Amino acid sequence: MYSLDQLRGFVAVAEELHFGRAAARLNMTQPPLSRQIQKLEKAVGVQLLDRDNRGVALTAAGAAFLADALRLLELADAAPGLARRIAAGSAGSVRIGFTAASTFGLLGALLNEVSEALPDVDIDLREMVTKDQTAALISGEIDLGLARPPFDDELFDSRLLYREPIMVAVPAGHRLTRLNREVTAEDLHGEDLIMHSPTQARYFYDLVVSLVSSHRTFVHTVSQILTMIFLVAAGRGLALVPQSATVLGIDGVEYLELGGFEVDPVELHAIWARNSRNPALHRVLDVINELSD
Repeated sequence: MYSLDQLRGFVAVAEELHFGRAAARLNMTQPPLSRQIQKLEKAVGVQLLDRDNRGVALTAAGAAFLADALRLLELADAAPGLARRIAAGSAGSVRIGFTAASTFGLLGALLNEVSEALPDVDIDLREMVTKDQTAALISGEIDLGLARPPFDDELFDSRLLYREPIMVAVPAGHRLTRLNREVTAEDLHGEDLIMHSPTQARYFYDLVVSLVSSHRTFVHTVSQILTMIFLVAAGRGLALVPQSATVLGIDGVEYLELGGFEVDPVELHAIWARNSRNPALHRVLDVINELSD
């Protein structure tokens, strides 16, 4: 095996094409430099330099090896700094799980803030429902989740990112658009509702059922809010969706305020394992704290 000193000696000779100048550049004498090159050639198993009375030249193998030697030295020189930045959290990677609905408003803004504040931190995005996010946090497959409550406070720390109201998505021109007031649960009686999946969208399913527990006319059950909105546009029924869904801009759909809540009921939280030791995660959390303050 060859050493970094041998690589540095070879690069100096290859660039200077003169042992004397290369030795002076390395602040050493020529004999030990010649021995370094000989040991390197023995370790590599090929001749890297042609030497004669007229000077020094790279062999074909030496020219190819030079490119790799430069990359190896660059990596070796950068490694300590990278290790220090990773330990400080200013470099590294953070794997983020997110629900589909979080992309409507918050996710893009969050990524922009993280990229600006921590340009050397790589973000790996993974779309998954809250149940899968909590499992992935426990197994260490992700570092951070953008998820809906509830979650185990003993396992996870969390930060409320925002609250938002529920809106009633209706086909354009629907009778409810002429009420000139907030829609109530009673106004929905007799209407076909497009429902959230009780398994893939449990949070929204429970939220809607708590409001329309006596409602039994569920014409479709789907897992994605985007699908619900398209079905509303097609006249298949009404849907109760978070306000952030209004940014989707799908033609043929109007959004009405839904009354009956003391506070905006839809929550999105940042959650992470309390035992996480990823320094970059905590730097990202600092950005999240600034964004949500």
